[in-house]
Amino acid sequence: MEYKYINKIDSPADLKQLKVEELPAVCAELRQFIIEALSKNPGHLASSLGTIELTVALHYVFDTPKDQLVWDVGHQAYAHKILTGRRDRFHTNRQFKGLSPFTNPAESEYDAFIAGHASNSISAALGLDVAGDSNVVAIIGDGAMTGGLAFEGLNNTSMDKNNLLIVLNDNHMAIDPLKGGITQYLVDLTTSEMYNKWRWKLYQFAEKLHLVDERKRRAMLRRNNSLKAVLSKQPSNIFTGLNIRYFGPTDGHDVESLVRILSEIKNHRGPKVLHIITKKGKGYAPAENDQTVWHAPGEFDVATGERQSDQQSAVSVQPLWQEVFGETLLELAKKNEKIVGITPAMPSGCSMSIMQKELPDRVYDVGIAEGHAVTFSAGLAKAGMVPYCNIYSTFLQRAYDNIVHDVALQNLHVVFCIDRAGIVGNDGATHHGLLDLAYLRPIPNMQICAPRTAEDLREMLKMAETLNGPIAIRYPRGRTPMANDAKDANDGMVKYGKGVKLRDGKDVAVLTIGAIGNAMSEAIEMARGERREAISFAHYDMRWLKPLDEEILHEVGKNFKTIVTAEDGMTAGGLGSAVLEWMADHGYTPHVIRLGVNDQFVEHGSTKELYHMLKLDKEGLCESLLQVPVK
Repeated sequence: MEYKYINKIDSPADLKQLKVEELPAVCAELRQFIIEALSKNPGHLASSLGTIELTVALHYVFDTPKDQLVWDVGHQAYAHKILTGRRDRFHTNRQFKGLSPFTNPAESEYDAFIAGHASNSISAALGLDVAGDSNVVAIIGDGAMTGGLAFEGLNNTSMDKNNLLIVLNDNHMAIDPLKGGITQYLVDLTTSEMYNKWRWKLYQFAEKLHLVDERKRRAMLRRNNSLKAVLSKQPSNIFTGLNIRYFGPTDGHDVESLVRILSEIKNHRGPKVLHIITKKGKGYAPAENDQTVWHAPGEFDVATGERQSDQQSAVSVQPLWQEVFGETLLELAKKNEKIVGITPAMPSGCSMSIMQKELPDRVYDVGIAEGHAVTFSAGLAKAGMVPYCNIYSTFLQRAYDNIVHDVALQNLHVVFCIDRAGIVGNDGATHHGLLDLAYLRPIPNMQICAPRTAEDLREMLKMAETLNGPIAIRYPRGRTPMANDAKDANDGMVKYGKGVKLRDGKDVAVLTIGAIGNAMSEAIEMARGERREAISFAHYDMRWLKPLDEEILHEVGKNFKTIVTAEDGMTAGGLGSAVLEWMADHGYTPHVIRLGVNDQFVEHGSTKELYHMLKLDKEGLCESLLQVPVK
């Protein structure tokens, strides 16, 4: 498709050369460009379609990158990437060695702050505003206002001297929209040039006469907000209640109106909120009609809206890890009325939607609020319920104190179902679940296990119901492996604190935990075939990081001089560290080789590419095994 406008826009300076009346055409081209690009190279579609007019208006009005835009969350920012010199590389978005999946200051000077986790924009933007002398805008949407950090930042914004502009992109996911003629009249009133000039001149006059200090200024603002509430016939909202000037709500898809409003309020002194109403998936009917599915739809046919994953679903394949979780949880909940499910805005992603559909009163979606999800689970457990709290590994990091203080300290029975553990792929460094083994292991009372197969996960979820205290079950993204030697090894049974020997051997002991054990099994076969002199590898699936299977460790310590550990997490603090510590504490002195992710953040790319780069796929593990010295 030929693009009259966007092919000539290599920076916001080019955008500013256009007339305001031409901006709707620019928006239409951006929308089509994003749809076409993502149909072949999957990404976050619906969110970015909803922010196109806002993005164009922001770059048209503000002097970026001197003026700074802080996106929250970053998957709203595809149009931003295209307008800031990355159009010709946009086809590499989320690909290995391509553009970052979210905003990233290392990639572009137009990206003010990294944005992979939600709700951080107001806090970060406030810091930028207080420390700098240019305009700073925080764009918060897609439910990010439900996060506690957003409210902490909002509270601080109301107290500190700043000129921060917060754009609340309300797409009906987190805040109910306000509609009606009086609200549009209020936008016109409070953003009119005459009204604000009068108000500001009055304030300046009073300030010169030393009639207004900070306390009195806030009192004037409160009176002004009360006047607006009377005029609009609406109660004061949270923003006006915090003495933050509130504009809106207004149509977030009227680019010309947004340009006018932003032009009029950008130089207003003090913190302010512009509340815009948008539609997620705007301009593409399939995405508008099913916003959840089209948040990140994978490859699709633009003309028909048929998704490639819809075609694949008809083919018999192994279930996804989260599907095994969802189906097992429902099975358990039907038998035990005390079991409840908790998720921070991920019911479909973690498949808790399976239980939600049949037992809606026993599933709690708490919004993007991981800390609250954990402490809420603690309260449920204290009252005698059995909460299964499902949080992606990367997001569980945000609730660390809640895990320690509210759950573990009281030894409460909360089952942490940690989805997306290990390498997750194209979402990159902000989303990989590589730290959970290391950050959970030191916590007293915490029990930690990881399944290698779908049957292992089912058994661990069932066992968790009967245990006391907190237990963490971590499992990866993607499909479960084909059944192989699992049943032969243990008849599908999982025992508390016990691992299983998958292969006998006499030269090198290989210890793995979780799904990486499947790749290691293949690697051992490959290594045996490639070695001139066959080396006998014993392979143990430890299953439990805490408690460790001491029977296996004594067996290994007594019989092997060389041990290889492998995990899909950081080498510091995980299984390898635990084995080293245990061997030292018990007087064994083997040579321990730890395989995992070393001291680094891992970039984005497909899971296949990243595991290969890290040498944690079967080929890389085989290479490591071939280099193991045998004593």
